Amino acid sequence: IQPLVHGCAFLQLLLLVSFSQSAETECTQRGDLDNPQLSKEGDILLGGIFSFHSSWINRENTYKQNPLPLQCTSLNFREFQFAQTMLFAIEEINNSTELLPGITLGYKVYDTCGSIARSVKVALNLASGSDTKTVMSKASCIKPAQVQAIMGETSSSPSSAIATVIGPFSIPLISHFSTCACLSDKTKYPSFLRTIPSDYFQSRALAQLVKHFGWMWVGAIRTNDDYGNNGMVTFTETAEQLGICLEYSVPFFRTDPPDKIQKIIDLIKASTSKVIVAFLSHMDMDVLIKELSNHNISGYQWVGSESWIFDSQIAAVDQTHILDGAIGLSIPKAHVSGLKEFMLDVTPLNSSSNDLFVEFWEAMFSCEFKQSKSAVEIHGECTGREDVAGVKNSFTDMSLMPIFNNVYKGVYAVAHALHMILKCNETCDNGVQLQPLEILKYIQKIRFKTKEGDEVYFNENGDPAAKYEIINWQPRENGIVDFVKVGLYDASLSADKQLNLQDESLIWAKNSLEVPVSVCSEKCPPGTRKVLQKGKPVCCYDCIRCPDGEISNSTDSITCVKCPEEAWPNERRDSCLDKESVFLSYEEIMGALLTAASLFGTCLTAIVAFIFFRHRKTPLVRANNSELSFLLLFSLILCFLCSLTFIGRPSEWTCQLRHTAFAITFVLCISCVLGKTIVVLMAFKARLPGGNMMKWFGPTQQRLSVLGLTLIQVIICILWLTISPPFPFKNVQEFRDKIILECALGSELGFWAGLGYIGLLAVLCFISAFLARKLPDNFNEAKFITFSMLIFCAVWITFIPAYVSSPGKFGVAVEIFAILASSFGLLICIFIPKCYVILLKPDKNTKKYMMGKGGS
Repeated sequence: IQPLVHGCAFLQLLLLVSFSQSAETECTQRGDLDNPQLSKEGDILLGGIFSFHSSWINRENTYKQNPLPLQCTSLNFREFQFAQTMLFAIEEINNSTELLPGITLGYKVYDTCGSIARSVKVALNLASGSDTKTVMSKASCIKPAQVQAIMGETSSSPSSAIATVIGPFSIPLISHFSTCACLSDKTKYPSFLRTIPSDYFQSRALAQLVKHFGWMWVGAIRTNDDYGNNGMVTFTETAEQLGICLEYSVPFFRTDPPDKIQKIIDLIKASTSKVIVAFLSHMDMDVLIKELSNHNISGYQWVGSESWIFDSQIAAVDQTHILDGAIGLSIPKAHVSGLKEFMLDVTPLNSSSNDLFVEFWEAMFSCEFKQSKSAVEIHGECTGREDVAGVKNSFTDMSLMPIFNNVYKGVYAVAHALHMILKCNETCDNGVQLQPLEILKYIQKIRFKTKEGDEVYFNENGDPAAKYEIINWQPRENGIVDFVKVGLYDASLSADKQLNLQDESLIWAKNSLEVPVSVCSEKCPPGTRKVLQKGKPVCCYDCIRCPDGEISNSTDSITCVKCPEEAWPNERRDSCLDKESVFLSYEEIMGALLTAASLFGTCLTAIVAFIFFRHRKTPLVRANNSELSFLLLFSLILCFLCSLTFIGRPSEWTCQLRHTAFAITFVLCISCVLGKTIVVLMAFKARLPGGNMMKWFGPTQQRLSVLGLTLIQVIICILWLTISPPFPFKNVQEFRDKIILECALGSELGFWAGLGYIGLLAVLCFISAFLARKLPDNFNEAKFITFSMLIFCAVWITFIPAYVSSPGKFGVAVEIFAILASSFGLLICIFIPKCYVILLKPDKNTKKYMMGKGGS
C-alpha cells in the first residue's frame, strides 16, 4: 500500500506543475460584466449596493447556454432615495474645505434587484474592479480593492452574504438599515458596521413594550429571512423571561405560495390572542396587508418593528385601516438640511446614467422616452424637465428621513476615517497608500457630530447607540394616518428607565381609547393562586382559592403563603388578620355568672362567719371547735376569691397565683375539716372509760396539724414555682381562627402533685368523717362533714375528665365551677345546718340539749 501512496503523491505533483505552466498569465473576467448604475470618478472611490428594483422576472434555464442576466422589474423609489442620499453626502464632502480638502470622492453604485446572489456578485466587482471589458494584466490581479468602503445593503440577508464575502478582504461594509443581531458577530462579519441599532435591542424593546401594556398572550409573524428569524428569536427569549406567551409564531415571505399564506390567515382567525407582533420587512408587510384586507381581518392590535411602523407606503396600502392604532419602534426623527432639495433636483438629461434615470422618470410621470443611438428623443408627455416636487408619491415623501440620515452618517464616517488616515489639515497627504483594513480600524474609532448635531460612533460590535421612538398610528378624518410619537426607548439607561411612554395620548385598534386585553387567562385576583392548565403555555392557567390558613396578596400569585401563627386570613384570603384572642373575661355571660357565684359564696361565707361570731359563746359554736370553724370559714372565703384569679386575660403573675392560691387555700380548708373530724373522733374516745385522747389532740395540736398539712402544700407550690412555674400561653392549635389565651401548667408534675395532695387529704377526711358519722351525739358534725367530703370528691373526680376534654376558656370555666361547687358543698353541708339551729331553733342551742338530755 505504501508504494501506491507515494505514486499517487508524485502524480499529483506532476499535474500541479503542468497546470502551473499552462495557467494564464493575465487576469480575465469570468461571466457577464456588470456596470454600475451610478458612477463618478474621484481620488477615492466608495461603493454602493442598493436594490433599485425589488424583483426580477424568473426565467427557466435550459442548461445549454449561460444563464441570462437578471431582468429587473418594479422600480423601488425608496432605494433610489437611499442612493441619492449617498450621492448628496459625497457631493457635500467634496465641496467642503474642512473635511478631506483637496481630495475628491467618487462612487460606483450597483443595483441588486433584491437578489442575494447578485448582491454578492456586485460586491466582488466593487472589491476587484472587474466592471470593464478590458483584459487586465497579471499585476492587476493583486492590486488593492477598487473601492475603500461599501455603503449598503438595506436588508439583513444580503448584507450578511456580502459581509461574508468581503470580510476576508477587510473592506468596510456600512449598512443603513440591516438590523439583524447576527451581524454583530465580529468573528463572522469582521468588516461589517451599521448606523442603525441592532435588532437585539429592538426585539427586547418590543417585548418590554408588550409587557408594559399587559399583553401576555400574543401572536407573532416574522419575515422568513435573517432579519425576521433572528429578531423573533431574541423577542421570544425576552418575552419568555417577562412571562409573555406566544400563541403562534409563523414565518412569512412575500413570494410564499397562496396555500401557505392561506394557512397563516386561518391561523390568525382561529387564534384567541388579540395582539400581533409583526417583525416584518416593509416589502413583506406590503404583501401581507393586502392579503389581510382581502379576508377582512381587522380588530387586532399590531405591534411593529422599525422596518414598517413609520413607512407611509404601508399606510397608503392599508385602505381598509387594518393597522389603525398600531404601535411600534421607529428610528428617531432626523433632518438633513439640503437633502430634500438635492433629491428633487433630478432630471434624466443631466444624469450620467441615462438608463436608470429614464426608467425613474417614466415611472414618476407615467410617460415614455424613445432613445436613438445619438440622443434621447422625447415623445408623449415627457419633456425631461417636469417638476418632480409637484408629484406626490413615495419618492417625494420625506418620511424616511431617519433612514436617509443613516446613509448620510455612514458616508461621513468613511470620510472622517480617511481624513485621519491621510493626516489632513489644510491639505491631505496623497502619498499615503490606503488599505481597507486600516480604514476599517479608523472607522471603528471615529467619534464626531454631523452638522445637525447627531453624534456618530460605533461600539466594539460595529453598532451605534440603541435609541428608538415609539410610534402610534393615529387615523385622521381625511383617512390619512399620523405617525405620532408617544414615547422613547433608550437602551443606554437602566432597565427601569429604558421605556418612557405617554399612555394618555395613545389610540388603539378600532380607534379605541382603551388598552386592548390579550390574555389566555384572566388575572388571578388576590386570594387565589395560579394552577397551570395541562399541556398549555404558562400563560394559560386556572385560579384556585387559597386553602385555609393561607393568603395571596398580589395578582397572579403562583403560591399562597401561610399566615403567621397569631393571624388568620380574611374572607377574601388576601390579607392576614390578627386572630381573636379568646379567654374567660368578666364581660361575657359565663364569666359574669361565675364571678357573681364567687362573690355570692364569699358574701355568704362572710355572713356565716358573722353569725358564728355573734353566737360564738353559744354551746353549738363552742362545741364544734369554734377556732377551727373560723379558720375553715376564712379558708372558704379564700377559696371563693381564688376563683376570680382564673377570670380575665392571663398574665405571668395571675397564672402563678391562680394555681398556687387554689392549691394552698383548698389544703388549708381540707386541713381544717380533717382537724374537726379528728376532734370528733377524739372526743368520742375521751368519753369512753379510760379514754384520755383529748390531751394528745388539744387546741395546740390542732393548730399545728393544720399548719403542718398546709406547709406541705406550700413546699410543693414553692418547688413548682421554682422549677417550672405556670406561664401565659397562646394556644393557636386548638382553633384555626382563634388564639386561646391560657395558662400553661409549666411542670405538670407540680400541678398534679398539688391536686393529688388535696385529693389525699379529702379522702382521709372522708374516711374519718364516715367512721364518726354514727357516734352518739345530738348534733354530730361528722355526718355533715361526710356529706361535704362526698360532694367534694365527686366534684373533683368529675373535674379531671371534664377539664382535660374542655378546650380553652371552657376548661377554665370547669375548674372555676369545681372550685365553687366544692366550696359551696363544704359551706352548705357543714355550716348551714348550724346556722339554721342558731337562728331558727335557739331552743336546741343549749348545753343541756347538746349533752342529749333535753331531747327525746
